[in-house]
Amino acid sequence: MALRRVRLGDHLRPAGPAGASADGAAPPEPPRPAGTASAPADPALRRAFERIHEEFDVPGPFAPEVEAEAAAAVAAVAASPAGRDETAVPFFTIDPAGSMDLDQAMHLSADGHGFRVRYAIADVPAFVRPGGAVDAEARRRVETLYLPGERAPLHPPVLAEDGASLLPDRVRPAFVWDLLLDAAGEVRTAQVYRARVRSVARFDYTQVQAELDSGSPREEFALLARIGTLRHEGLRARGGADLPMPEQEIDLVDGRYVLSFRPPVPAEDHNAQISLMTGMVAADMMLSAGVGILRTMPAPEPGAVAQVRRQAQALGIAWPEGMGHGRFLDTLDREDPTHLALIQEATVLFRGAGYTPVLGSAPEHVTHAAVAAPYAHVTAPLRRLVDRFGLLVCAAISEGSPVPDDVRAALAELPELMRAGDRRAAAVDRACTDAVEAAVLASRRDEEFDGMVVDDRGEKGCLVQLVDPAVLATCRGSHPEGVRVRVRVARADVVERRVELEVVAPE
Repeated sequence: MALRRVRLGDHLRPAGPAGASADGAAPPEPPRPAGTASAPADPALRRAFERIHEEFDVPGPFAPEVEAEAAAAVAAVAASPAGRDETAVPFFTIDPAGSMDLDQAMHLSADGHGFRVRYAIADVPAFVRPGGAVDAEARRRVETLYLPGERAPLHPPVLAEDGASLLPDRVRPAFVWDLLLDAAGEVRTAQVYRARVRSVARFDYTQVQAELDSGSPREEFALLARIGTLRHEGLRARGGADLPMPEQEIDLVDGRYVLSFRPPVPAEDHNAQISLMTGMVAADMMLSAGVGILRTMPAPEPGAVAQVRRQAQALGIAWPEGMGHGRFLDTLDREDPTHLALIQEATVLFRGAGYTPVLGSAPEHVTHAAVAAPYAHVTAPLRRLVDRFGLLVCAAISEGSPVPDDVRAALAELPELMRAGDRRAAAVDRACTDAVEAAVLASRRDEEFDGMVVDDRGEKGCLVQLVDPAVLATCRGSHPEGVRVRVRVARADVVERRVELEVVAPE
């Protein structure tokens, strides 16, 4: 299978502690223990998920000593809160519906000169003792893994979904990024410090977008849209790029998994721009101080850009001379089958991402090509290991203190840890989706489907994108890219996670 963006439907997002609820949203479903799944009704799919757990060593429940240390840390932080008091600032969160591990909260304001963004990030280091049981387990897990009906979290739920999570109406320790922007959305001054904060409201993307679409959103949402739009325009002006892959959603309907394409709403990009901005500020701090860890990606090879340009021409998609690949990709419609074919091919432009430590002089390569600037991960410490260390580095730099020795020592180890964690997360993501795709198509063997060839692999067959159901699968035979075809299921092995189509007839 090829690169995809996969999102678990809200019914498949494990809930957190009982009694928690979102502002204006229905209460979440009853909680399940971390590392366990709601077993699918299809026995073959159940076996497929069991095999995925074994094949990729998906972490199960936390060891008692890890749970105990996390619970003790939560109690200790609650009893002795530290940091400056910013509980009077009305922070709010925006996350997928049902999420309980809330890393980020924001407060936005504006005056005649520009904007002020205060971005609170969960203070995970306050709960993790260097060299302790929670620290060691986090280094083993590296990042939270999401599977249908379950998650394998980076930290015990008592920490990630309760004590450290920026849940509404709870006082929590946080790293607060205080960023002053000019009227064009460019950062002029920045600092980060530890503080106690309290979120006053919790929203999901659908709620935010509904208010924006209404034409009379609350002030904080209107500011988010203004700042997000300015930052997105700045990204494009720098030559940044984002691949508009269709987002494939797995959901549970009447006891059966279903697949569909979910178009992301603009509010998601507005929210993401705040995180990207913070990561850029963090990277600048690290480079100025000569210490930290960057998220880097090389620029696409000129030959790869030329290849995608030729493919656009072959598919009849206009790519004006002089337009950079980032701006061009912005024009593609992920719901247009012809554009989907080109989007599939454009993955060659986004390869080679990794983590680069800064230990003294600046490394040779410091830029993330998609961001078109130096960039660092610091906004998701509940779900990603590297962010915890990036936050500690930046807080020390901002206050003029030495970076702790244990943090410096970790910087050289983190690239390989994160590389292995990213590989496993991507493999689990692909495997789960492949299994669900096979299960969906196994029950529809007698049907025919409309699709489009998005990649011709010669003797190895081709890739065909179906729209309903939202499946990308191998098809027998060689067929030109961009050709619409009618196919049926030749093979669908759920346990082996293999789907093979055959062409009934070109359109």
